[in-house]
Amino acid sequence: MTNPVPERFKAGVPYLNVHDAKAAIGFYRDAFGAQVGIEIPRHDGKVAHAEFKIGDALFMLRDEYPEYRFHSPRTIGGTPVNLLVYVPDVDTLAERAAAAGARVVRPVEMQYHGDRQVELEDPFGHSWFFTTRVADMTPEELKATAAAVNL
Repeated sequence: MTNPVPERFKAGVPYLNVHDAKAAIGFYRDAFGAQVGIEIPRHDGKVAHAEFKIGDALFMLRDEYPEYRFHSPRTIGGTPVNLLVYVPDVDTLAERAAAAGARVVRPVEMQYHGDRQVELEDPFGHSWFFTTRVADMTPEELKATAAAVNL
């Protein structure tokens, strides 16, 4: 019997719209170490659908398709969404991503919530937070550290 919720899709899956999917796939592979699983072309040579993973985090992407209101950050003038991925070594990933062309919005630094984190913008306008957990915190500790930095 077919599983109505495939195991690899049991969590939410961000679906990115980009202005150049083939270039984005190459960038994500080079900058973030993405493993590309599938790429389905459209009749016009653009990408209809692709899937990639960064660590265990699954993403989908496609070229813009204005007829279906699938617009990229470039077309709409930015993005209201930040993508967050935990990685084993945020410092190494940040260096590799910057060398591949990511813009460092906020450099790697320790955060009040116990993680080292970097904020990057990819060449396609998507905002990424890459994070490495350094310290586990109880809810009480998290509230105290948040209060200490005056959030």
